Amino acid sequence: MVSEEKKIRIAVLASGSGTNLEAIARAAESGEIPVEISLVLSDNPQAYALVRAEKHNIPTKCFLISDFPSREAFDKAIADELSAAGVELVVLAGYMKLVGGEILSRFKNRIMNIHPALLPSFPGTHGVRDALEYGVKVSGVTVHFVDEGLDTGPIILQEAVPVYDGDDEETLHQRIHQVEYRLYPLAIKLFAQGRLKVEGGRVRIIPAEDE
Repeated sequence: MVSEEKKIRIAVLASGSGTNLEAIARAAESGEIPVEISLVLSDNPQAYALVRAEKHNIPTKCFLISDFPSREAFDKAIADELSAAGVELVVLAGYMKLVGGEILSRFKNRIMNIHPALLPSFPGTHGVRDALEYGVKVSGVTVHFVDEGLDTGPIILQEAVPVYDGDDEETLHQRIHQVEYRLYPLAIKLFAQGRLKVEGGRVRIIPAEDE
């Protein structure tokens, strides 16, 4: 338990059901990770992630790109909202838009994403399907920092997940999800403890003082 550690303020950006948000919120409430979720932000007013946030008494905001004159204005509004909330780490959890330049510049090396494959293999929105179609025997989960590319940022943590002969997208995704719900809070915890150092295109994990 690390509940006595100084908590950092994070925001979660989500477009869908928010199952990773749920795992992060529970880890925060239990004291497993030293964070306060200051905001859940979505680009989809129907996202169930917003319902999950409300159940955990987390403030929510929804930004529709159609309400803004340009993509740049949309991204700036999100960046302003994150800054106003005092956010120290931005966590993407099924957020279906590429993060814009204004957000990237203000939160350099402070935006995390999780991907259901072992990057750099199978980037994009269909990582599980693409891995199955390619016929790999091992897939997995990657947590990485976000940069200007599509799933190209420095890798923080990875864990392999076996692919079985009878797998389809649903069964493989279920096993991948179970790893995600454990690996994402761990990556956030390492960041909150100041134990992640980006060196070039790599992330070095600094050992804990008691290790």
